[in-house]
Amino acid sequence: MSEEGHFATTNILVVGTGGQGVMTATEILAEAAIALGHDVKKTEVAGMAQRGGVVSSHLRFGRKVLSPQVTPGSADVVLGFEAAEAMRWRHMLRPGGLVLMNSGRLVPPIVELGLYAYPADPVGEIRAAGTHVVSFDASAIALELGDIRLGNTVMLGAISDHLPFPAEVLERCILQRFASKKPALVELNRKAFAAGRQAAEEAEKAAAPA
Repeated sequence: MSEEGHFATTNILVVGTGGQGVMTATEILAEAAIALGHDVKKTEVAGMAQRGGVVSSHLRFGRKVLSPQVTPGSADVVLGFEAAEAMRWRHMLRPGGLVLMNSGRLVPPIVELGLYAYPADPVGEIRAAGTHVVSFDASAIALELGDIRLGNTVMLGAISDHLPFPAEVLERCILQRFASKKPALVELNRKAFAAGRQAAEEAEKAAAPA
């Protein structure tokens, strides 16, 4: 992370489009950090979130955090729920940082309206810049599990081994959200978390130099 020690400052930028659960995922990450005694700050920018517009959420936690804003070149992880958005925010990453991204495409309205050209190969363009990229199709995994809305849990599973605390802490925060109100979804989200964790591990191995 950005500094040494258990309470090092960790900077995470979560990006995607409206309806993907970007802000919910950031809230859960924040809850996990708070549970372990970190000082946490977060902020969101949602552009037409309910209509599929772009959404970005900044999260910083550590011993003492004064500002929620992740500055360009300081993010430890860019968690991209959508491929083109992950590419668009790559400049926020610190040297040696990680872009962890869903390779599935969720084309925003500005592309459909012809106001913006969707990149041909977002993963390839990020990797060509020398950035450490771990990518897999989280949307496809969510659909295989029966609900595209599970994509945010899949992505949380993917980032769980790149945090300064055990993956089990994050998983517990996710499952607690459903334990009282929607118990039937507990096991489904448990599977989504495990699937995302495994997919990220496999993608990491596949991208490693021979």
